[in-house]
Amino acid sequence: MADSNPDPGWYYCTKHGTVEHGDTCRAGDRLGPYPDRETASRALEIARERSAAWDKAERDWDED
Repeated sequence: MADSNPDPGWYYCTKHGTVEHGDTCRAGDRLGPYPDRETASRALEIARERSAAWDKAERDWDED
């Protein structure tokens, strides 16, 4: 049975530079959801790491 009141998740608001729980700011300004406050606070770092990994994967693909 589905949870009728699921946790809304944690987000990082790029407009305000803050961690928020649930739908506080508009979706276009948020990164997430993340499982907890600590992870959401690392949203920009996580995004940089993922972008670097994708860039590397693309370079590796182009070299093949």
